[in-house]
Amino acid sequence: MKFYFKSSLVVCSLFWFVSCKSQNVVLNKDQAKETSVNDSTFVNLKQYSQDFEYDMKYATEDNFLKAKVYDCAECFLRLKTVNALIDANKKFLEKGYKIKIFDCYRPLDIQKKMWKIVSNPKYVADPAKGSIHNRGGAVDITLIDSLGKELDMGTPFDFFGIEASHNYPNVSDNVKQNRILLKTIMTSSGFNSFDSEWWHYNLKTALNDAVSNAKWDCKCYSIHFK
Repeated sequence: MKFYFKSSLVVCSLFWFVSCKSQNVVLNKDQAKETSVNDSTFVNLKQYSQDFEYDMKYATEDNFLKAKVYDCAECFLRLKTVNALIDANKKFLEKGYKIKIFDCYRPLDIQKKMWKIVSNPKYVADPAKGSIHNRGGAVDITLIDSLGKELDMGTPFDFFGIEASHNYPNVSDNVKQNRILLKTIMTSSGFNSFDSEWWHYNLKTALNDAVSNAKWDCKCYSIHFK
């Protein structure tokens, strides 16, 4: 897979890296090495691996909020979460699958925006408490096969009925096996599952990190994959 950067990206990257240092954000592996970045720093997953697929639902209106709350579709996470996710994806790739990502780190201001639209803790975490997404330690994901088709998980992403629970018994054997596959490998790579949402995984150590409102500049991520 080849990727191309717009000519302005280099200048933009340098500016953004300097402006974001106070927010504990870097752009890529090279910058991480040069600055001795610790594992709690926010990084862009695309700069660490091109082996993921993306359908960032909250950068569109195709979500339960029916509202676009992100300005652009970027997946930022703390470096330790990125490393664990890449480890899990390698295991899936060996089996002929890969991770497709729906949501990653969510700045606190975005959480507040979501709460304003749906002020119900059953569906949206109260920003006064924050969530693991706000800590950079949570991902919403599914699996796709070698043809890019999503594995059947029994419900769509963000379906909040009991059918989305890992423990819901009345699903097909195929759905059960797909959920087990997802859960087994994710937990083996350092994540915890979330009982009521088959798509949601938290890094096991994520609660040790603070809620964050670090943000990224969409103009600095005009990367084209081909």
